[in-house]
Amino acid sequence: MLDSLFKLKENKTDVKTEVLAGFTTFMTMAYIIFVNPAILSDAGMPFNGVFMATIAGIILGTLAMAFLTNYPFALASGMGLNAFFAYSVVIGMDVSWQIALGIVFVEGIIFIILSLLPVRKMIVNSIPMGLKTGISAGIGLFIAFIGLQNAGIIVDNPATLVSLGNILSGPALVALVGLIITGILYALRVKGALLWGIILATIFGWLVPNGDATVTPAFQGIFAMPRMADWSEVLFKLDIAGALNIGLFGVLISFLFVDMFDTAGTLVGVSQQAGYLDKEGNLPRASQALLADAIGTTGGALFGTSTVTTYIESASGVAAGGRTGLTGVVVAILFFLSLFFKPLIGIVPAAATAPALIIVGTMMISNITKIDWDDFTEVLPAFMAMIVMPLSYSIAHGIAIGFIVYPLVKLFTGKGRDVHWLVYTLGVIFLAYFIWL
Repeated sequence: MLDSLFKLKENKTDVKTEVLAGFTTFMTMAYIIFVNPAILSDAGMPFNGVFMATIAGIILGTLAMAFLTNYPFALASGMGLNAFFAYSVVIGMDVSWQIALGIVFVEGIIFIILSLLPVRKMIVNSIPMGLKTGISAGIGLFIAFIGLQNAGIIVDNPATLVSLGNILSGPALVALVGLIITGILYALRVKGALLWGIILATIFGWLVPNGDATVTPAFQGIFAMPRMADWSEVLFKLDIAGALNIGLFGVLISFLFVDMFDTAGTLVGVSQQAGYLDKEGNLPRASQALLADAIGTTGGALFGTSTVTTYIESASGVAAGGRTGLTGVVVAILFFLSLFFKPLIGIVPAAATAPALIIVGTMMISNITKIDWDDFTEVLPAFMAMIVMPLSYSIAHGIAIGFIVYPLVKLFTGKGRDVHWLVYTLGVIFLAYFIWL
């Protein structure tokens, strides 16, 4: 039944591999069920209610992706988008969180309409192959940077922006040991290497001091029953009428811009890693993938969480061999179970999942070999997209810079006719966005 539903043999995979991939993706992105409520609670939203809403959004979006596309991509409340929601819109603009949820809902409805029309698919598939490769490699750098940051290996520095942390103590030591173990397991082609690395790093974290405690928190039990009363504090609490206020139009456009191109970049980058792009560099079933993303966003707003989007951590599941929607189904099941096993899931520290992100980034950066290095009009836009992503902490901004540079260097070197008209259009739109921003 599973083979016929998810075409396992056709995708050269099996149930065991897909389940391992699902566990790996779950472990690398499980942090979101604690981080997202922490961020949104700063905007006045109830922590426990957002905890349940976050999981509900993950389940809806990931299952929609699994059954509409048969791709192994997981969805959750987007990092960056949740910070924009809490700090820029609710706190910075003094907009109520109920209205902010309404804006996310309206954005999701617009995306559903655009996904049913060929508009979003055209945008994703119009990205030139050189830029697609740069985006994929850039996401690799970005995801590795997130891993290094989560581990405390790279820390902030007011003089140089970033610097090396103390790698011989605390979370950094756990991540470094986990990285070496995971790297060895992966090089030896051990099944589930990323997942085993996370588990072993978590265990090692109990031996490493971190202040008055250890890197891996003390065991607090296994089971905790969720309370529907908690979820009811945010469920269906969005204010759609307030969101339609003309004064909030700019906020809506910002949400649309960042969500659309974060999603496009993630889909392209992870799809290239998984080998889904066709000979023309297009993503089959792109419309269905974008529709699944829009369904996740709309449902997430109803449930009580910020914008739900495709997660770059899905690349860890792809690296573990996940190739079909069965990976996503496993992810959704595990997140559902996490409602009841909150104490157990909560002990896995960011330092233990960081090695998986760094190794996935290592594999994704290998895509730069596909760039035509003899054509500088292809190299420069790809490099700009690649380098801006981690440095600006935004997939969308990396894509935007790439789209601005690409048509300009082509046009002024006599290759303007090789550029799709939509690339010129998007280049102008991105330039206008930065001027307006």
